Formats: sequence, C-alpha cells, structure tokens
Amino acid sequence: MKTLIATSALLVLLLFFLLAVLAVVPAPAQVRHLKQVKGESSMTYRMVHPLHKIEATSKDVTYDVEADPGAKEFKKVAGTVDVTTFDSGNSNRDSHAMEVIDAIDYPDASFDGTGFTQKGDSLYITGKVTFHGVTRDVTAGAVAHWSQEKVVVQGSFVLSLEAFKIERPSLLLVPVEDGLSFDFVAAFGLE
Repeated sequence: MKTLIATSALLVLLLFFLLAVLAVVPAPAQVRHLKQVKGESSMTYRMVHPLHKIEATSKDVTYDVEADPGAKEFKKVAGTVDVTTFDSGNSNRDSHAMEVIDAIDYPDASFDGTGFTQKGDSLYITGKVTFHGVTRDVTAGAVAHWSQEKVVVQGSFVLSLEAFKIERPSLLLVPVEDGLSFDFVAAFGLE
C-alpha cells in the first residue's frame, strides 16, 4: 500500500514538473504565408533632375511574405513589379522612361530578400534586386505597423542607374542624378 501511495505521489510530482516545464517553454513559431492586400500596396520611384523631380507609382506590385505574426517577425520577403505599370501622370514621360530601361526586353523588376535585422517594428531587409537584366545587392530600411487585422510595411531603398547599366536620361544636356529612390508600401492581412 505504501508503495502504491509513493508511486502515485511520484507520478503527481512528475506531472506537475512537466506542466511547469511546458508553461515556460515558448510556443513554436507560427510562420505562415501572408495574403497581400492589393489595393493598399504600391511602389513609387523618384528621379531627380536639377530642373525638376519625377515621381511615378505602380499599384500593380506583388509582394510575397512569410512571417510569424505572434512574434511580429518576418522570415521571407520577395516582390515583383511590371515596370510598364509605373504612372507619373505624363504618358509621354512614362513612354520615354520605358525606352530608357528597355522595358520590352526587361518588363519586370524583382527583389528577393536574403536577410533581416529587426528591432521592434524597425527592420532592415537585405537582398538582391534584378532590374534591367542586372542583379545587385541592396538593403531596404522599413517600418512594420502591426494590428490585429493586418501588417503594413513601409520602406525605401536607392538604386544606382549606372550600376544597373542604364544610361541616365538628360534634359538640356544635364543628366538626372544617378540615384533612383524607391518607396514601397506592402499590406498583408493577418486573418
């Protein structure tokens, strides 16, 4: 009888120990593919010339993300945009821009994230951009705004036209700046 009571007490202690261990072990990550909210996602580029600035936006950008919403951590990021969908509000300027970047031969630009540095909602995403048939490393700075329903990532990066073998367009014999600035907004549903 004493052996049965001792065994039962030992089993109860073992059960409490296991429950205590389970209580302090973090739950496994819940990494999942997030669905993009198309109407809230975009990419804008800015080109600067001493006489004026050019800005064009595409709402036809596709972002692909895997994240752990519980931990607010990103695990995979990629994006693609059809370069012919950028609209500056001036069709002549847009047509010329498509000529300059050889949009017929290179209709898409893409980004494939290879690394993340995250502190709170701020993050740096390193990866490879393929544009005009050339692939280069790039780092984008971004901020993630998390809510119960969605996460919206806003960020920016700069590309060198010359590094991507694009001749800088000129106006009155003065070329645009080499740096082509991009801002992006990527919205994803969490439900």
